[in-house]
Amino acid sequence: MGVPAQVGEVRTGGGLPRVPSPPASPRAGRRRFVDRLARGFVSLGGITIIAAILMILVVILLEVIPLFRKPAASLERRLSVPLGEVPLAVGMDEYRECLYAVTREGLRGFAAADGRPMEIPALASLRGAPVTAVSHRGRGSLALGLGDGRIVLAEVGFAASFEGSRRLLRAEVREIASLAAGPEGKPVRLLAHAASEKEILAAAAAAPDRLALFRLRKRKSLVGGERLEEMRVDLTLERGTDVTALAVDDRGENLFVGTSRGEVLRFDWNDPRNPRPAGATAAGPAGVPVTVLGFLLGDRTLIAGDGKGGVAGFQMLLQEKGWSRLVRVRDFAPHQAAVMDVSPSGRNKSFLTADASGALHLHYGTTGDLLLSLEGGGGACRAALSAKGDGVVAVGKGEFRTWSVGNPHPEVTARSLFGKVWYEGYPGPEFVWQSTGATDDFESKYSLIPLIFGTLKGTFYALAIAVPVALLSALYVSQFLHPGLKGVVKPVIEVMAALPSVVLGFVAGLWLAPRVERLVPGLFLSPLVLVTLIPLALMAWRCFPTSWRRLVRPGMEVALLVPVVVLGMAIAFGLGRLAEAALLEGDYRGWLHGALGLTYDQRNSLVVGLAMGFAVIPIIFTIAEDSLSNVPPHLAAASLALGATPWQTAVRVILPTASPGIFSAVMIGFGRAVGETMIVLMATGNTPIMDLSPFNGFRALSANIAVELPETSEGSTHFRVLFLAAFLLFLMTFVVNTAAEGIRLRLRKRYQGL
Repeated sequence: MGVPAQVGEVRTGGGLPRVPSPPASPRAGRRRFVDRLARGFVSLGGITIIAAILMILVVILLEVIPLFRKPAASLERRLSVPLGEVPLAVGMDEYRECLYAVTREGLRGFAAADGRPMEIPALASLRGAPVTAVSHRGRGSLALGLGDGRIVLAEVGFAASFEGSRRLLRAEVREIASLAAGPEGKPVRLLAHAASEKEILAAAAAAPDRLALFRLRKRKSLVGGERLEEMRVDLTLERGTDVTALAVDDRGENLFVGTSRGEVLRFDWNDPRNPRPAGATAAGPAGVPVTVLGFLLGDRTLIAGDGKGGVAGFQMLLQEKGWSRLVRVRDFAPHQAAVMDVSPSGRNKSFLTADASGALHLHYGTTGDLLLSLEGGGGACRAALSAKGDGVVAVGKGEFRTWSVGNPHPEVTARSLFGKVWYEGYPGPEFVWQSTGATDDFESKYSLIPLIFGTLKGTFYALAIAVPVALLSALYVSQFLHPGLKGVVKPVIEVMAALPSVVLGFVAGLWLAPRVERLVPGLFLSPLVLVTLIPLALMAWRCFPTSWRRLVRPGMEVALLVPVVVLGMAIAFGLGRLAEAALLEGDYRGWLHGALGLTYDQRNSLVVGLAMGFAVIPIIFTIAEDSLSNVPPHLAAASLALGATPWQTAVRVILPTASPGIFSAVMIGFGRAVGETMIVLMATGNTPIMDLSPFNGFRALSANIAVELPETSEGSTHFRVLFLAAFLLFLMTFVVNTAAEGIRLRLRKRYQGL
């Protein structure tokens, strides 16, 4: 028979009695509550940090996404107007409220809202002669070729007045000069002109192979006005040349002539009285005539259209021996019919072309991209971009069409940001960052490759100095240094991490850079000297009696190496001066430039590596030393018990076991170097060049953002590209840290069983 259970005793099936657990004390309950509360606060803090980072990323992306929106155009109006024939030219005012066309009778104006005719003052110099040729440049500059062989130079503008809150525009026409271009009664076939603050240039063709060139210099008269000094040169072309297009740059340096053979002839016009032939360049297929010539903003890029619809861009490039040559740099999307008109933007390097079938193409001159294709109506038409580049007008025989164009960032494409682009004045395609210039026709260059290159270059030089020093120091301090000395060294190095980077950059730029410049040969000799001198010092130390060596406690030997290192650096600097005098012609900078083609800049990558390495060393050292010190002691004891030396134990047991933490230390140092701003800003020349030489500077993504963001306008292309640079910096850090974490986890899994 079983023994009856006692009161208060609980039996389980066939087993021993289970003693009930004592009731929890109030103190234990409070402790569990505090633990849960702390865990909740820590979790909330982590989630908040992640959310904040994601919000920063969202803000950056909201500024970046508009850069890559495709250009768009919407047809605003189709206006029937009594023109009767295709005009010679068309244009609009800055606000796209007034339209005008140049017909054989002269200037005709219309309201953009409803096509209502507007009054435009007539040019008295026309005297009933029909207009046979037109040259229409930006800012209302106009030249008319007449049927009686004359040229009329004028300016067309629109003045605003207000009636209450209503704005009224009034057309204004100012006649500048009237010139006799050809024989009386013979019409001007082709015309080109350019106007600057000092002079007006014009070229006219009344015969297929003869040109009349004019240079009108502006002089101040005695009565306070302006007078024009006329200089005329007649130019006879090679027999059989049929001129089909003309263009003159606003500097008066070059005259370009398109021919029926498909060539562009260049004449050097630097000598006003003697234009000289300077070569011919094929503009398209042989035998296909050049139909239009025009310049992009700045008059550095020449656009040529031909009779089969081809559109090409040309630039003047400096060749050897100081002479220039017209070079074909890119081809644009072709038309299906002969190109009739080209209209450049007054804000950037975009331009509009129109063909004989009424098709319109909006191109960007630098990248060669086709931004938009529009239909201007059946049949031939003339077209123009608005002054701000936000509108297009096209007119055929009797209809105006106007479009509103949304194209705020035409210069930004994936290729212009990350590929080589052939910019004006450059000998070939290059990576260039140059966001600001001195003139209105300057083209911003937004290649991010030099900035990415500079970021990686600065990081490389910083880590090349910091990683070996920090890891070897951490290994020595954790495994060999005396605990008393370790208690001093480690806190001092950790305090170094608190030094503001702006202070380090200031010291590096103003104090370190000039001293490094004087000691470069010695710096490069110092590793060789120290590698030789330290083993010699060790051999000398072993020659001392054992009783003397016992006076130095184990782990304190490093103190004896300090004077050896100081002596070694002094010897290296002395040898550097001797080597410079004997082998480098007394000036290492001149020798670098002459023998290796390297230029020494005082603020360069070497200085940045030293300064930023100094900033990164404490971070890598601290984390690596903690990882090495936290290796279980039994591993080292087992290794030593099996006969391994302390050095073998440190290298083959301790170091591999601590490798996950060491790898994390290096990656954190990498992130610190990549994101560094003030040191790379103040200690380098901050020039966006791509050169691996340690004697040249660079520009990093972070420094570029710090320098240029306060100077740009919100919402501009420059502003958004800087946010794109910030996104790339974020992405670089994220990718590297993610990859590093994956490698760290694999290393941890490999050594977790030890």
